[in-house]
Amino acid sequence: MRNRSRIIENNLELEVWPAFTDLMSNSFMILSLLLLLAVIKSLFIESISDANQNRAIKLEQEVSSLQNQLQQKTNELIGLQGQVGNFKNQVTQLQGLVNTSKGELQKKSNRVTELEAEIKKLNSPPVIIIRDSKSRRFESGSAEISGNLKGFIESDLVKQIENFAKEYQGYIVEVIGHTDGQVNKGSTSNLDTQLEQVVKGNKSVSSLTAGSNADLGLMRALAVVQKMQKNSRLQELGLQFRAYSAAQLYNPIGDYAEANRNPDQSRRRIEVRFTPSAVER
Repeated sequence: MRNRSRIIENNLELEVWPAFTDLMSNSFMILSLLLLLAVIKSLFIESISDANQNRAIKLEQEVSSLQNQLQQKTNELIGLQGQVGNFKNQVTQLQGLVNTSKGELQKKSNRVTELEAEIKKLNSPPVIIIRDSKSRRFESGSAEISGNLKGFIESDLVKQIENFAKEYQGYIVEVIGHTDGQVNKGSTSNLDTQLEQVVKGNKSVSSLTAGSNADLGLMRALAVVQKMQKNSRLQELGLQFRAYSAAQLYNPIGDYAEANRNPDQSRRRIEVRFTPSAVER
């Protein structure tokens, strides 16, 4: 019985050792596996960390590069803004010069207009002279327009005035009566009381009585003016007429005439002039 028990114990001892060996072997394998996993995890984490670190470094480099580029662009923008400011200042200066030039140009243009007007005055049309002759004349001491003189006024004189009026628009037609030096004896002038009525058309020139050569010259000029004012062709032009008297003062060449009381056909005439409108200064 004792031997049997010993055999069983011996058998149990034999069975425990392999089990322990297996357990240790399995434990070692598990530990080895865990260690291997730990190493692998460490390597993986280190690899990931290195990769992230490298990526972070690259990103930092890219960010730094972009910041440098941004700073360069900012500097360029500041420079361009400065140039724009300079250009704006230049444009403002140029606008000031343009405005000044416009003002000067306007002044010069006005001056040119004034000079052209002055030149036009100097280049006024020639004087139309109706000389005393057998075919067209006023009777001595009279302002009545004869038939031949009437025909000359209505044809030749009107045509000449039409031509000049087109070129010298706005000019006034002045008619000046010139006489010789004969004395008007025994006549009393009524121009002081009747002249305005004749000018208005309420009375005819024949109602006037000349008391001097000044009166006679004015009456003859007024007779010619009224004849032209009635002409329909000249009415369409809207001309203004003025009647004046030079009496016996001037020779045809414009100098003062000497005292001569005899009939002098060369001094008896009607002059028609185009003159610009008067300007008050």
